[in-house]
Amino acid sequence: MSKKYAFLFPGQGAQAPGMVKDVAEAFPSAKKVIDDFSSIINVDMAKLMWESDAETLSRSDNSQIAITAASLAIMAALKDKGIEPSAAMGFSLGEFPALYAAGVLSFEDLAKVVRERGVIMQAVCEEIAAANQGHAPGMSAILGLAPEKVKEIASSIPDAYAANMNSVKQTVISGTAAALEQAEKAATEAGARRAIRLKVAGPFHSPLMQKAADKFGEFLKGVTFAEPKIPLFSNVSGKQASSAQEVKESAVLHLTHSVLWTDEEAVLASMIKADGEANWAVLEPGPGKVLSGLWGQTELGASLAALPVNSVESLSSLS
Repeated sequence: MSKKYAFLFPGQGAQAPGMVKDVAEAFPSAKKVIDDFSSIINVDMAKLMWESDAETLSRSDNSQIAITAASLAIMAALKDKGIEPSAAMGFSLGEFPALYAAGVLSFEDLAKVVRERGVIMQAVCEEIAAANQGHAPGMSAILGLAPEKVKEIASSIPDAYAANMNSVKQTVISGTAAALEQAEKAATEAGARRAIRLKVAGPFHSPLMQKAADKFGEFLKGVTFAEPKIPLFSNVSGKQASSAQEVKESAVLHLTHSVLWTDEEAVLASMIKADGEANWAVLEPGPGKVLSGLWGQTELGASLAALPVNSVESLSSLS
C-alpha cells in the first residue's frame, strides 16, 4: 500500500525573508507557482518573499500572500516527487492552502481570495490601532498555563480574547495593545511560564475582527467553493468539514472565531489510528516548523512525528 500524507499548512507568523527561495531555484514547478501567483494578483512575489525585511513581511497584506505562495510552491515540489495529500488542514491562514489542496478552491481563486483577505484584515487592524492612540493590536502566546485558565483570564479583560487553542501547553490571546499587556501580566502572575508577543498584525480570531469578516463575506459571495475531494478539517468546528457550503461559511466565521487546533489534531489522529499509523506520514509544507512542534504534543506525536518541509534539504529527505 502506498503511503498516505496528511498536510498541515502554517499560518501567519511563519513568514521569514528568503523563504523557499532554494526550493524555487531547484524545482521549476515551484518557481512557476511563484510566477503564476504574481501574475494573478499583480504583485512581484519573488521580490516580496526574498527581498523584503521582516517588518514588511509581517503586514497581513504581505504575509498572507507570501506564506500561501510558499506553501503552494512546496506542494508543487512535493508533487514532483510523487507526494500528494490524502488529508489536509491548515492553521488560521493555512486553512486556505488546505482548501486548494482539497480541491475546494482553484489556484486562481485562492490567490485572489488570500490577497483580498490580507488587504481587508490589514486595513481593519490599522483602524483599531488608530482608535487606540496608534498602539497596534495583536496576539500573545501564553505558555505553560492550562487553556481553561487562559480563557478565564481573557474573559475578565475588556478587548482580550482566547483565540487559538494550540496545545495543552499553549493558548494564544488576541486583543488591543492595552488588553494584551494586562493579559500577559495576569497570565504570568497565574503561573504561566512565558508570554510571547507574536509576529502578526492584528487581533485575529476575535470579535475585534468583525468588520473584516463582514467585508470578506461580501467578497466571497462571488467565489465558487467546490466539495472537498479529500478529508479537510475546520478551524471553526474542530472537525472534518462536511460540505462546500460549510467551508464557505467557516471561511468568514474564521476571522472572529477561535482556532480549535487541538480538536482538529485529535480528529486527524483518530482517522490515522483507525487506518493504521504505518500507512501515514504527516508533513508541514510551508515556512517554519510550528505545527510540527504542536503535533509532537499530540497522542501520536511520539510515534508519528510531523516533518517540516520548507527547503531543498527537507524535500531531499523524502523518498
